[in-house]
Amino acid sequence: MDLLNRYLQAVRFWLPKGQQEDLIAELSEDLHSQIEEKEMELGRPLEEAEISAILKRCGSPIVVASRFRPQRHLIGPALFPIYAFVLKMVLLWIQVPVFVFIVGPVNLANAGDWGVAISRTLGQLWTGAFVAAGVITLVFAVIEGTQSHLGLLDKWDPRSLPPVQKPERKTSFVQTVCELAFNVFGFIWLLLLPGHPALVLGPAAAILKAAPMWQMFYVPIVLLAFAIILRSVVILARPSWTWFPLSTQLLQTVLSLIMVNFMIRAGSPAPGGAWHPFVVLQDSVQNSAHYIGIAAIVNASILISLAATWIGLCIGAVVQTWKLMRYLRKQISVAGQTASLHLG
Repeated sequence: MDLLNRYLQAVRFWLPKGQQEDLIAELSEDLHSQIEEKEMELGRPLEEAEISAILKRCGSPIVVASRFRPQRHLIGPALFPIYAFVLKMVLLWIQVPVFVFIVGPVNLANAGDWGVAISRTLGQLWTGAFVAAGVITLVFAVIEGTQSHLGLLDKWDPRSLPPVQKPERKTSFVQTVCELAFNVFGFIWLLLLPGHPALVLGPAAAILKAAPMWQMFYVPIVLLAFAIILRSVVILARPSWTWFPLSTQLLQTVLSLIMVNFMIRAGSPAPGGAWHPFVVLQDSVQNSAHYIGIAAIVNASILISLAATWIGLCIGAVVQTWKLMRYLRKQISVAGQTASLHLG
């Protein structure tokens, strides 16, 4: 019945969130009945091709899901789930992150004022969203008007459906313990760092030392590292708090993103030509041209690394926001179903 499970999974994807369980149960019972009747008629279990034929007669997953949705005028029920999915993906998961993490900082750099940058970014976001929504709606309206003549939704093969997805695994106890041990080790390393610069610079500590700018970042970094340790402890102590790992992971990423952003701003060359390096030369080699070149290379490497970290954190924040919103939608859906059962 793997093919049947894959078919039900595909139908479930396009169903309204609050009605998925009931509608899938009804559809599953109907399909099982059809398969059992056919098996009784033939006196043997059905082969994959025969089950595929039954599913094909039932209709593609999109068409079947559309029967449970209200009728639409401009875009029909068969295409509306795809339309809503594409619209949501483009507006929420592509445009909003692009404007927040790319266009917004660019406007801030050009304007130099938070109020002007925010208002300009919001205006550009509204215009972009309006244009994108209009283009997507127009494209789907054209498809709606032509697909019935071309039979696009009928050209499908049940055997091409994706495999059944495995249920999501919760964070294991062993994984959390390993993370806690690693975080504690990193926290101890941070505490030892001021008195032992070789822990980060290695042999280069003989000619290089941390620049004064790191003094204002050291305490926030230590506090963030300690908060990460507390997060792992809470996850171990309260495994029933399923919301806690996702929400605190996003908060940790946002705080790290803010801190890295300040580091980049502090270490980048100012418009007036002022330069605040990340590392400086030891007093004993201040006048060596060779070591000055080495220090410049190290500073440039640190700046590039921070920029790459900033990009990675932005991507991580988007992914973690999506996971948290998906979790919250599931919880709201389950709560709504439970309430309806109590009312019934």
